[in-house]
Amino acid sequence: MRLVLLGAPGAGKGTQAKKLIDKYGIPQISTGDILRKAVADGTPLGKEAKSYMDKGELVPDSVVIGLVKERIAQDDCKKGYILDGFPRNTAQAETLDKVLNDLGMPLTAALSVDVPKDDLMKRLTGRRTCKGCQQMYNIYFSPSKKEGVCDKCSGELFQRDDDKEETIKRRLDVYEASTAPLIDYYNKKGILKSVQGVGSIDDIFKKVCAVLEA
Repeated sequence: MRLVLLGAPGAGKGTQAKKLIDKYGIPQISTGDILRKAVADGTPLGKEAKSYMDKGELVPDSVVIGLVKERIAQDDCKKGYILDGFPRNTAQAETLDKVLNDLGMPLTAALSVDVPKDDLMKRLTGRRTCKGCQQMYNIYFSPSKKEGVCDKCSGELFQRDDDKEETIKRRLDVYEASTAPLIDYYNKKGILKSVQGVGSIDDIFKKVCAVLEA
């Protein structure tokens, strides 16, 4: 099983990825994680990436895809892998496909976790974090017993800046513009699998397993 995960911010991709890792014993490949590790280890690609990061520039696709290629070539990916956070647009997807085909490890599925925009807004703008113990709540789905007060430590709950409505709308717009076309791209390739990311985590996971094993 060689997967790429698609879905807007707040769709619950990360939660489903963890469950897939446990069930199928395949690693999750997060480009952020492999980028940080390459920089910390001082690998040739890590040094190249760091030169861009130090200037405050985006790391070029060629470097990121090089890192993905190195990671997928490792032994623990022989049974499969889950790509999370990459590709972010169709140009990256096309280049990635060429690299994966050269490795003889092409994607077997692109899994899209679909959630209505209203639900995404509530999931993201409803988040509240405790200033004391960092416990998370959601005013719509899992509120604290007393408004604005943490159940665990009685700390003050606050809304992070990146959970504010304006910021969330911007993030969803960016997703729609650049990443959503990937759904069309993988659909045309015949490997798109979609599930509704609404309901309990376990119910969604049952749907995920059903479409992947169909």
